[in-house]
Amino acid sequence: MIDFSLYLITDRQRTAGRPLAEVVKAALSGGVRAVQLREKDLPAAELYELAWELRELTASYDARLFINDRIDIALAVEADGVQLGISSLPVTAARRIAPKLLIGYSSHSKKEAAAALAKGADFVTFSPVFFTPSKASFGAPQGVEKLTASCAELGDAVFALGGIKLDNLPLVLAAGCRKVAVIGAILEADDPAEAAEAFRKTLS
Repeated sequence: MIDFSLYLITDRQRTAGRPLAEVVKAALSGGVRAVQLREKDLPAAELYELAWELRELTASYDARLFINDRIDIALAVEADGVQLGISSLPVTAARRIAPKLLIGYSSHSKKEAAAALAKGADFVTFSPVFFTPSKASFGAPQGVEKLTASCAELGDAVFALGGIKLDNLPLVLAAGCRKVAVIGAILEADDPAEAAEAFRKTLS
């Protein structure tokens, strides 16, 4: 069950020098109820330790934890779900391995998003909506028009991702999307709790 509308994705290089757990805790205190641990460069042992730390944090705030790509680590720390993508294990295989995990899928087109949902993903991120350095390798931004079309066809299973900030959030809402995934807008904020609360209030 997707019972959250604000999805925080981690990047420990974008916390302004602060420990990732400290920033995530602040975001949780501000109302974030779902966190994706996405630190692809970490060795498995270090990722596992960080995942346990975030599992304890998210549990204390009654929030969900997703692990990017690594189903084994998601199961090992009793996470709520896993976030897959084009180079991950297929959604159908992940569902067989871990039938109780929620499955998110990182899509970069309406066709890809629809295919992931048809194969059993619980939700998709659609990106990049706006320009963002973390998604620059995927080409030009999708834009609001494509987001609108995707939400019209796929409904509330779509999370807008990529350059989402408080000042362009009204454009996302006008596109019919009431769920967003963010990285820098919260992790880089001077006050992550305040930023998270502002997003939550606008989305509610």
